[in-house]
Amino acid sequence: MSTYLIVGLGNPGAAYAGTRHNIGFDALDGFVASHKGDFTLERHAEKAHIRWKGRTIVCIKPTTLMNLSGKAVKYWLDKEAVSLEHILVVVDEIALPLSKLRLNVRGSDGGHNGLKSIQEYLGTQCYARLRLGIGNQYPKGGQVDFVLGKWTADESPIIGKKLNQCPEIIDSFIFHGADQTMTRYNNLTFNA
Repeated sequence: MSTYLIVGLGNPGAAYAGTRHNIGFDALDGFVASHKGDFTLERHAEKAHIRWKGRTIVCIKPTTLMNLSGKAVKYWLDKEAVSLEHILVVVDEIALPLSKLRLNVRGSDGGHNGLKSIQEYLGTQCYARLRLGIGNQYPKGGQVDFVLGKWTADESPIIGKKLNQCPEIIDSFIFHGADQTMTRYNNLTFNA
């Protein structure tokens, strides 16, 4: 039976709920709900365990804070004996417009502290990540406030549509692989 590790990046706690930086948590919540799973608090993460069509899918939302996400990812990757080809990290991306998303199977951290931590703990850039565009509409020096800010009324409908698509994209990654998923979904555009 193949085992997959699906990671949603964000920060734990009510203060961060509904912020741009937590879209990875929100996407994973939707995926787990689509499979009628539940999260429980375990070591370094909230974890859901799904068995579906011959696959074991371990879903984690690290509780280590964003900058130490790699600690949780490495722990669960090792504990569940998941191969690097079967890991998918769902993350916010300021380099993509709000209307876009992009699946990649390798690449730099792009200045994202969560991805930087994962790269440090895993010792590689070669793992899949589903980057959900959040745009970059902030003044110089305002990046932190922007990513930790809540969605605006104009942004919320677009984010809702994107999050609704995420369970299908994650399912596709698990059952059809990264290449076919990239071909099918990387050109999608989400509008209000």
